[in-house]
Amino acid sequence: MPFEKVLPDKLSTIVVKQIELLILRGILRPGERLPAERELSERLGVSRPSLREAIAELQDRGLLTAKAGSGIFVADVLGSAFSPALIQLFATHDDAVFDYLSFRKDMEGMAARRAATYGSDSDLKVVQAVFDKMEEAHGKRNADEEARLDAQFHSAIIDASHNVIMLHMMRSMFDLLREGVFYNRKVMFQQRTSRPALLDQHRRINEALQARDGDAAETAVRDHLDYVESCLVQQQKSDRNEATAQQRLKRELGER
Repeated sequence: MPFEKVLPDKLSTIVVKQIELLILRGILRPGERLPAERELSERLGVSRPSLREAIAELQDRGLLTAKAGSGIFVADVLGSAFSPALIQLFATHDDAVFDYLSFRKDMEGMAARRAATYGSDSDLKVVQAVFDKMEEAHGKRNADEEARLDAQFHSAIIDASHNVIMLHMMRSMFDLLREGVFYNRKVMFQQRTSRPALLDQHRRINEALQARDGDAAETAVRDHLDYVESCLVQQQKSDRNEATAQQRLKRELGER
């Protein structure tokens, strides 16, 4: 008969599976430092040799990395999503910006609908907490903080959608956005006309999610990204006008 005895997993194997799940579900993030060995072994309830064996296996798999004198960190596995050559193309061609926004409309619209349907009460509390911080930062007129919280708000919606493939794919996209590859989010928050509108758009997204209205949540996300796109088009037009004006100024000054 094709049956074999069921053998219990080694403790190190159980530790590996737990850390893998935390990374897969986005709870442990790329670049995040794990607790010190003694603390982590106590939290997990395993011996330090078993923990070392698990850490070594996860390092071999490329999920964890050691930094001399600093500790063990979650590897930057998202960095492999796009090659350096492709990132450079994204950064130097305007078409990529608008394709990126179109992609976000589809993905985030779907994520918002899923979050309204499948997100737990705790998921929605996270979204609400981030939005509350956005309102506070808006009052302080801190463009850096507003831009950071904007990214965090959208990431919280992706997390609440409970689709791990979408989660990791979109995190890689947000990383490029934070690096200014597609556009400078901070610039948008520095524009007087856009700051109140952006906050109001995020409020509508949040209200739809808290009401668990999938249709309204998806529509609010799409409306928000349509607005972002229109702002970028206007900014590009303003930049071109300014370049033309500077050429005229140089000529005028050169003729005097």
